[in-house]
Amino acid sequence: MRKTVVVIGSNSFSGSDFIDLLLEKKEYKVVGVSRSKEKSALFLPYKRHEHAQFQFVHIDLNKEMEKLFALLARHKPAYVVNFAAQSEVAPSWDHPEHWFQTNAVSLARLGNFLRSAPYLRRYLHISSPEVYGTCTGRVRENAVLNPSTPYAASKAAGDLFLFTLVKNFHFPLVMIRSTNVYGAHQQLFKIIPRTVIYIKLGKKIGLHGGGKAVKSYIHIRDVSRGELAALTDGKNGEIYHLSPDHGISVRDVVGIICKKMGASFTKVTEVVPQRLGQDKAYVIDSSYARKTLGWKPAISTEQGLDGVVEWVNAHWTEIKKMPLEYIHKP
Repeated sequence: MRKTVVVIGSNSFSGSDFIDLLLEKKEYKVVGVSRSKEKSALFLPYKRHEHAQFQFVHIDLNKEMEKLFALLARHKPAYVVNFAAQSEVAPSWDHPEHWFQTNAVSLARLGNFLRSAPYLRRYLHISSPEVYGTCTGRVRENAVLNPSTPYAASKAAGDLFLFTLVKNFHFPLVMIRSTNVYGAHQQLFKIIPRTVIYIKLGKKIGLHGGGKAVKSYIHIRDVSRGELAALTDGKNGEIYHLSPDHGISVRDVVGIICKKMGASFTKVTEVVPQRLGQDKAYVIDSSYARKTLGWKPAISTEQGLDGVVEWVNAHWTEIKKMPLEYIHKP
């Protein structure tokens, strides 16, 4: 029999790729939950699976939690995976209460419900290394939380609550903190797809602080593989970092894309002010996941960026008509 997995945040970039991986395995019955209506195949790779064991349900966690509880009680999933979050850093300064509502308050309601669910074998929660603040050296899973933005603080608050459930109720939590994901099907306002699009449109790419911030870009499929390994083989109460071997500056990533597309870096970029609370580096240590889960990244930066360029080119007629800025939804 197929194991039932409820994936909350199924419309997200990470959630949709994880579902795509699950459906490839053909071992799972998947229920996707999102507060927005199901997106098109442009952003949802799992739609390539015909007649798959998949069901989409439209539920807003902040407004319809009782509806989600009823769905969970009906399906009795062995696994619940939660990607749902207000996830943009810069806009979190404008309405921090919206970020705390989704990332902490609604999460507390969900966790409190699931802690007594007898059918639940594991709850996989997608956190963020933003909770550590600026990283110096190689940061391990036991690093002190030191958030520097409302987004990071809201994620840290939610994480800390989940661990109170582990301590007091043996809640079957496994937590993932992965670095900067990218790949085909990503939101168009993200720096990697936006760079490809801006080059094609002849627009200037703004580099915050000159693009000197070091990120640890990792392909979304590598992250999904790590998440599945943690879901099936991880240890309850543990945090697993998923990261590449090396960090790379935003400036250098944009430079690689420029070379691939035959564009002049100096002509297509411009320096813009640094974002408030921008962390200087994202280099977290993933040796624990590599050792205990047998996981490691398999897709190189060159391969991953080629995939994004190919995706944009293949869907250019549709993509060029779409908004390229983040649109906040409370």
